[in-house]
Amino acid sequence: MKTILNVIWLILSGFWLFLGYLFAGVLLCITIIGIPFGIAAFRIGLYALWPFGYTTVERRDAGAPSCIGNVLWLILAGWWLAIAHIVTGIALCITIIGIPFGIANFKLIPVSLLPLGREIVPTDQPFATR
Repeated sequence: MKTILNVIWLILSGFWLFLGYLFAGVLLCITIIGIPFGIAAFRIGLYALWPFGYTTVERRDAGAPSCIGNVLWLILAGWWLAIAHIVTGIALCITIIGIPFGIANFKLIPVSLLPLGREIVPTDQPFATR
């Protein structure tokens, strides 16, 4: 079932969201300081490409650096990636078939706003590995 949902997600919105995260990651990797943010964008982009069967959990060892990084991420890329999720979610909620995928888009908004200090894990293993 997860595979079917992921394929439909990929066609309806996953590929375009992945391209947005890929673009943000490439832009952020231009500078040396932005490389950790670019890597985070690539990581979340893969999650946005194939989200069903995975979830995010907070890392216990993430401290003040991830908090500061999240503030910088929010300023640099988070707000417009969150807007992309909002617009895509609203567009998907127009049809009855798209409502579950629109809701999935809305669930990705917190991750797109504050990604640092989170880890993407399979749903059958809902605990951080670190």
